[in-house]
Amino acid sequence: MRQVKRYPVEGPNALWQLYRTVSPWKGVRNFIFIQIARYCPILSVKNAIYRRVLGMKVGEHTAFGLMVMVDVFFPELITVGRNSVIGYNTTILAHEYLIKEYRLGEVRIGDEVMIGANSTILPGVTIGDGAVIAAGSVVHKDVAPGMFVGGNPLQVLERKSPS
Repeated sequence: MRQVKRYPVEGPNALWQLYRTVSPWKGVRNFIFIQIARYCPILSVKNAIYRRVLGMKVGEHTAFGLMVMVDVFFPELITVGRNSVIGYNTTILAHEYLIKEYRLGEVRIGDEVMIGANSTILPGVTIGDGAVIAAGSVVHKDVAPGMFVGGNPLQVLERKSPS
């Protein structure tokens, strides 16, 4: 089950009220640095941007593929462990703006996790150490350590035997 905190809104949908929850300047600054990181081929520079500018927690030797899109408004809610690979064009969200509410949730990605290209990680999800996410998946619930999952809806594809 995803761990998100819900914030009800009245009036126009929650996205129209975005700047009541986050500074527009934070959004613009984060957007610019995220775009730089998305196209940057140097992994150490990407990780420095994620850690030092955006406030993400990123473990040693973690690799973000080209075009990865992290949450623009709440990147500080994202943690990625060491030696993980986040595949090409993956999106990692820590927020959802809906009609009558918005939701925030920490995203925790463990050590030595492999996330396939074009996946989407939703807010409030924990992906355990050693898990593998198949390309094109929508991760809408927690993934246990060592699991191989994929699809939309997300399904267990294989269990890894303990090493």
